Amino acid sequence: MKKTRTPIEVFSLSFLDVISCAFGAVVMLILLAKNGEQDDFSESADVSQISETIQALSAAENSLESLEAKMAAQLAQLQRAQLEGASNQTKAEALQVDIAKSQRSLTQLTDQASGLEVTLQRRKRAAISAGSANERDDEVGGIPVDSDYVVFIVDTSGSMKSMWLNVIDSMREVLNNHPEVKGFQVMSDNGEYLLPSSAGRWRKDTSAQRNAILRAMRSWSGSSNSSPVEGIELALQAYGGRTDSLALYVFGDDYSGGSYDITLASINRLNTGGKGQKLARIHAIGFRQARRNLGEDSLRFSTLMTEVARQNNGTFISK
Repeated sequence: MKKTRTPIEVFSLSFLDVISCAFGAVVMLILLAKNGEQDDFSESADVSQISETIQALSAAENSLESLEAKMAAQLAQLQRAQLEGASNQTKAEALQVDIAKSQRSLTQLTDQASGLEVTLQRRKRAAISAGSANERDDEVGGIPVDSDYVVFIVDTSGSMKSMWLNVIDSMREVLNNHPEVKGFQVMSDNGEYLLPSSAGRWRKDTSAQRNAILRAMRSWSGSSNSSPVEGIELALQAYGGRTDSLALYVFGDDYSGGSYDITLASINRLNTGGKGQKLARIHAIGFRQARRNLGEDSLRFSTLMTEVARQNNGTFISK
């Protein structure tokens, strides 16, 4: 029996599979080929961008170095300026110190000149000073000698002791030139009595009493704080209300106290009676060592006692 062959189908399923696979392979090749070209192009673009970035970074680094160099130069300039400024400040401060010293020296010289001028004027005007005395004497500076009772208030500090003989001679002159002294007393600037046995009482003006006082003066070692204020106040408290004809003579060379205004107010209060009259004339004699300029303390004494004397019907002179 003859076998019948199955007819061959050219476009069978296997053939289509092969064709499809082949077509798919071609498509894959085409896609791969295109992706390869794009990758090459992208890589080229990246290289270009990197190159540009490197160039920009290099330029930035160069700019940074330039700025750093400029900044360093400016910093050095600033430091030099600061050093110069500090040096100038030091010079300015030193100059200010010198100016301050010069101003102090000028002030002291001005005060000395002023004090000397006041003293000179006082000496010239002493003969016509305020007062109603019938007798004056140039040797005691023209101080009014119209008081019946006299209290000496003497600075007993070390600086005065170096001029002590002059002080004793001045006291003798004042006593000798008072016409009729009925009583007198001697106290230190602290208010201590030369002869404590007569404290609070008058010593009669006799030759024996004068000689006794002057002898005691030679060996007097009373305490002192170089301020006549305490002695003036104690003398006014002890003797101010006991007579209508009292004179205080303040002998000193310096003043170590405080405010002039407070001191003047205290003295004026104690030296003013119930009717507003002055209880005592207050005179002052300022002493100065020979061949020495007026110091600050001497000027303070002169300033204070000039005003005390002016406000209390007295006279200030300088020896």
